[in-house]
Amino acid sequence: MLLCNIHHCNTSTSQTKKTIKQRFLKLLPCCTPEAPPSISERNVEDDFELSTVCHRPESMDKLEEQTKFTKKELQVLYRGFKNECPCGVVNEENFKTIYSQFFPQGDSSMYAHFLFEAFDTNKNGSVSFEDFVFGLSIILRGTINDRLNWAFNLYDLNKDGCITKEEMFDIMKSIYDMMGKYTYPTMQDDIPREHVESFFQKMDRNKDGVVTIEEFIESCKKDENIMQSMQLFDNVI
Repeated sequence: MLLCNIHHCNTSTSQTKKTIKQRFLKLLPCCTPEAPPSISERNVEDDFELSTVCHRPESMDKLEEQTKFTKKELQVLYRGFKNECPCGVVNEENFKTIYSQFFPQGDSSMYAHFLFEAFDTNKNGSVSFEDFVFGLSIILRGTINDRLNWAFNLYDLNKDGCITKEEMFDIMKSIYDMMGKYTYPTMQDDIPREHVESFFQKMDRNKDGVVTIEEFIESCKKDENIMQSMQLFDNVI
């Protein structure tokens, strides 16, 4: 989602924090309004859930220390994650299914693949609750540098420390497949390539054919639209 805003600044500026919050909460069905259980009931249920899942996450106290979420927020996130992923981890196909709920009119499969790769930090083909909240903590609560580093990692598809024009195009194309064709006015097929050429020209400052992390961060910080899009994620949970 972070990169959707970077590349759709013109179409995303009309989105509000409320809209983004609603999209995140779609992933967390437990957040729908209802009478909340008492703290004691939650603790009992949490202990029971942690003992029955295939993958047992770290304690909430430890995750609270390692992320920028409170224990209460982590409990809410865990309930939503557990509801979607009863065994405690999510594989790529299930991740794509969940993510497609955000963009039912487009094809989000390729972008979801790239996003899954970014969340799957252990490269074991699955995303655990820890993987999920570590990534979400950076996207929602991290510093600008934290978020831009995470975004750079998403773009750097082969993880060689730089972004090529083709890698940028692959990400851009996946974003347009997911939502570009359903914007107004309708996007032409050559628009993704044109945007890549424009972005790459700005970012590749020494014209060596690749964009380094330093060039990426510096260029993004100088782009007012990108900075504004990132602020939309502040405190959405």
